[in-house]
Parts: sequence; structure tokens; C-alpha cells
Amino acid sequence: MTVVTLPHVTQHFDPMVLIERLRIAHVVTRPLMWDILDKACRRFLSLGQNEKTGRLTRLIDAEAWADAALALIEIELPLWQVRRIAYDQGEWYCALSRERELPEWLDRAIEAQHSDLALGLLSAFVEAQVLSAQATRPSVPNVRRALDPLYEPMACDNVR
Repeated sequence: MTVVTLPHVTQHFDPMVLIERLRIAHVVTRPLMWDILDKACRRFLSLGQNEKTGRLTRLIDAEAWADAALALIEIELPLWQVRRIAYDQGEWYCALSRERELPEWLDRAIEAQHSDLALGLLSAFVEAQVLSAQATRPSVPNVRRALDPLYEPMACDNVR
């Protein structure tokens, strides 16, 4: 078993670059999978070496890419589930959902497609990660106001 330690998770990365990289890839490779873990995964590193991360590492070592993608979804997106995997005319269609029991027309599933099953799953995973990260942000951004150069705080009492 190969144990690979990843550098710190990149705090600021452009998910569109990773999504495009997955779109143009023909097959999953170890460097691509470790890059996904490094850039798009927050929980994987914080869990340390436990049963789930060990299983994922073994799947990567065995190059069982579809199983590794499913294990990654289980670790990183515990509230999400695979809603649909379908193959049609040379493309795999993968959908992830937080509300799998809802009818499809009510569900806001993340859908991705690729000619390779593992890359389709990983594409849906990265898009769900982006959506989950946006959902954790406050609806009103915190912005410090620029102070007026003439502004001077002053204490005053309402004394009569």
C-alpha cells in the first residue's frame, strides 16, 4: 500500500479549471486523482488515516477509479447520494442529489456526463463540492467599509 501525504489543501483554487481538466481527460490517472484530493477536498485530510480514507487510498492504489470516486463522494459529501448513473450513446450520465427521494422534477440534482464513468462521477463530485462550499457562505458578504477620511469617532453624552 502506498501512503501519499498531500500538501495542505489549497484554500483558493478555481473550480472551473478542475472541471475543465476533468472534461478534457480521457481516463483518470493517479496524479489527477491526487490533484482532486488536494484541491477540492476538505474532509479527506482532516479525517487523518481512518477506515474510510484507508479504503480510498487502497482503491486509488488499485486504480479502481469508479469505486474511488464513489468512496470520495461518501467521505467528502456525506449529505449527497448518487441519484442516477446511466449510459446512453457512449456517454455516462451521473447525477448527485441531497434529496434523492424527491421526484426528479422537484430535485435540484447536480448532473455531469463523460465518456468515462469515473470522470463523470468526479465531475459531478467537483460541481457538488462547489455548490456545497457556496451554500456555507453567508448570504450577505462581510465587507469592511472604507472609512471616510474626515470621519472621527466622538463620544458624546446626552447631558442637560
